[in-house]
Amino acid sequence: MKMVLLIGILLMGIKFLAYFFTHSSAILTDALESVVNVLAGVLALFSLYYAAKPKDEDHPYGHGKIEFISAGVEGGMITLAGIIMSVNGLMSFFYPHSLTHVDIGFYLTLLSGFINYILAKILIRQGIRLHSSTLVADGKHLLSDTWSSLALVIGLVIIYFTQWFWLDYAITILLGILIIYTGVQLIKESVFNLLDKIDYARIEKLINIINNNRRDAWIDIHNLRILKYGSVIHVDGHLTLPWYFSLEEAHKEVDDLDKIVKQTLNQEIEFFIHTDPCVSNSCTICLIKDCKVRKQAFVKKLNWNLQNILPDSKHKA
Repeated sequence: MKMVLLIGILLMGIKFLAYFFTHSSAILTDALESVVNVLAGVLALFSLYYAAKPKDEDHPYGHGKIEFISAGVEGGMITLAGIIMSVNGLMSFFYPHSLTHVDIGFYLTLLSGFINYILAKILIRQGIRLHSSTLVADGKHLLSDTWSSLALVIGLVIIYFTQWFWLDYAITILLGILIIYTGVQLIKESVFNLLDKIDYARIEKLINIINNNRRDAWIDIHNLRILKYGSVIHVDGHLTLPWYFSLEEAHKEVDDLDKIVKQTLNQEIEFFIHTDPCVSNSCTICLIKDCKVRKQAFVKKLNWNLQNILPDSKHKA
């Protein structure tokens, strides 16, 4: 992350150099966003350091949620920068100016856009691998910056051949709007994570893992919930087991479920599984064939899905 921050400072210098040669409002917009990138990089570096701190007495769930705060603050800075840039582009229509050395600006912008693209792909890939919201948010931000640079390069080519300097102001406004959209999306995602909004894709993946590795003794699972604290996933749920299982047998089943999910997802997960004893209605979906205390006939195997595994109630056929 330190190297990314240093490269971000270098890119900021390249973009301001391009503005120095061209006096382009659109390039200035791109350069000012790089200032935001650098500030966001400093914040991201701190949040990654803080999120990696071990759990303590004051933070029993760890410090991972600071990554969501960091992403939200970054989104706020990006949105503010986009608004300033759009206003700057609009004002340029009333106070127009000529551009110089458009060719130099073209090459410098193309170079910065290419470097941004490489960095964005690295950050997103690392963020997904490490389950880091901060790295993914930074990568998405840089990726949007890449498309901004691409649009800017195309605009500079058109301006170079047509001398339509007003196009520079129009591009500035469009880039500002794109940046605002990116910032708002980051804020939205950050707020959803802080409010523990359900991630249906993640919980459906967990359900598929449980279904594919199902044990006969796992009669029922319900009230399943997932919370995310930075890179750590917390899973709550109720697992219905045969009422005659000893405490040791019940613990083994929970431990097996824990290991299966962790090995499949390859991610740090904390399980808080509450075990329930089966009741007579459970017999209708119980897969244990040689159960000697069965009270009702088996009716059908219940496949768990989003509709039946989330509510807090035992199932029956």
